[in-house]
Amino acid sequence: MDKLKRVLSGRDAEEPSGLAEVIDATSLGWGTRVKGFIACFAIGCLCSILGSCLLWIPKKGLVLFAVFYTLGNIASIGSTMFLMGPMKQLKRMFEPTRLIATIVMLLCLILTLCSAFWWRKAGLALLFCILQFFAMAWYSISFIPYAR
Repeated sequence: MDKLKRVLSGRDAEEPSGLAEVIDATSLGWGTRVKGFIACFAIGCLCSILGSCLLWIPKKGLVLFAVFYTLGNIASIGSTMFLMGPMKQLKRMFEPTRLIATIVMLLCLILTLCSAFWWRKAGLALLFCILQFFAMAWYSISFIPYAR
């Protein structure tokens, strides 16, 4: 069975090196990947909902909303790395068909945090959160063929 794996992965002529053994030993099984995806996605949704609840706190509510909503989106993006793997996810994020969506999404994530922490403009943070929502929707739709 190991010989078949080596042939299919393109490593049939060489003996497995120490690095190849480490990579094979540390790769996650499919069940673990799905559990990691569900856990990370649930944490992302929880952060977004918590941010929405914190929106109504006087004075600091909008900043807390921006931070938790952004962390929720980052966790949701990170959850897909469990299914595809980090390198494949990054390669797919920066493919020409979704390059603009990825750049806009990442820019909105950064600008939301900048407006909340450095510029301290609550209205701007809310605007970037709204743009972040649309950028995430556009990015997510880019994975569906012919959806955009």
